[in-house]
Amino acid sequence: MKPEDHLYKTAGVDTSAAQSGLQKIIASIKQTWPAPGALGAVKLDIGYFANVIDIGGIGLAICTDGVGSKTIIAQMTGRYDTIGIDCVAMNVNDVICVGARPISMVDYIAVENADAEMVGAIAIGLAAGAKQAGISISGGEISQLKDVIRGFDLIGMAVGIVPLDRIITGRDLVPGDVIIGLESNGIHSNGLTLARQAFFERAKLPIDHIFPELGTPLGGELLRPTFIYVPEILDIIEQVPSVKALINITGDGLLNLPRVDATVGFEIDNLPPAPPVFRLIQQYGAVGNAEMFEVYNMGVGFCVLVAERDRDRNTLHSAAPRPARAGHRPSDQGRQQGRLSARPKAHRTRQRIP
Repeated sequence: MKPEDHLYKTAGVDTSAAQSGLQKIIASIKQTWPAPGALGAVKLDIGYFANVIDIGGIGLAICTDGVGSKTIIAQMTGRYDTIGIDCVAMNVNDVICVGARPISMVDYIAVENADAEMVGAIAIGLAAGAKQAGISISGGEISQLKDVIRGFDLIGMAVGIVPLDRIITGRDLVPGDVIIGLESNGIHSNGLTLARQAFFERAKLPIDHIFPELGTPLGGELLRPTFIYVPEILDIIEQVPSVKALINITGDGLLNLPRVDATVGFEIDNLPPAPPVFRLIQQYGAVGNAEMFEVYNMGVGFCVLVAERDRDRNTLHSAAPRPARAGHRPSDQGRQQGRLSARPKAHRTRQRIP
């Protein structure tokens, strides 16, 4: 197979079919929406990172997401105490995209067989992630589904609050605004299916293989917890008046940028070097450049879009995600900058890429 062929579908993930099915779901669920101005009125269209519900003049931001097939990596390594951080991250990083402060979440753990040690370890990660995000975990559910699940699945649903007149969706973007990218620490929680195909099916590598470029066992690299951007982004919202859009770079990579509520295109002119794990996936999976950027964050985990006049504010230049274990602050090399241009945008509705 040629590197330019679309390998994600071959690996078992058909994003176009999922998109088609999603459109059918949307047509039905929008019939449940209350009238504008009513209690529970939905403020945004479907397709953004989170939605906002009007609960008596207060904006309740709400979203749901899971960790996808990263659960398989946890099973392969036998380590379950960090994947809860990913579950929290995937949800709170979406909630902040509308300018909301995350306040709480619930989790859903589906298991093939009840394993107290495994569930207890998952809870350790959930609690650690909640502390990083400054939220509570106010409830959850454990379901034993032996006939449905192989291993386990982990999903969350998070809520936050935002003033109704301060919802951020990118509607005020204009040509010349600037993109500031905060670096990721690796694969995060998307594209693990393609990574597993590259390393374990094609290359037949063991889970504990150590690449010199990584300096850590492969399983540990793929299991590295997703950054939680909440503290940095809340600080930016408070101190930078011209924040116009907040973009969580997950599945679809930088193609998440066109989800903003504005007819603009994007010119990315200063990408940081991608972490070595992405080059290894591309090499061992024979994946083309375009598909890598469609599937992975490629080193940029979150984007903040601001007016040109604020591009050099200290708050933006000091904002840096904290590595899950090391405590260093990434250098300026970890920020991506670009500009907006006035090109037509394609509307994309989000789907999970496992």
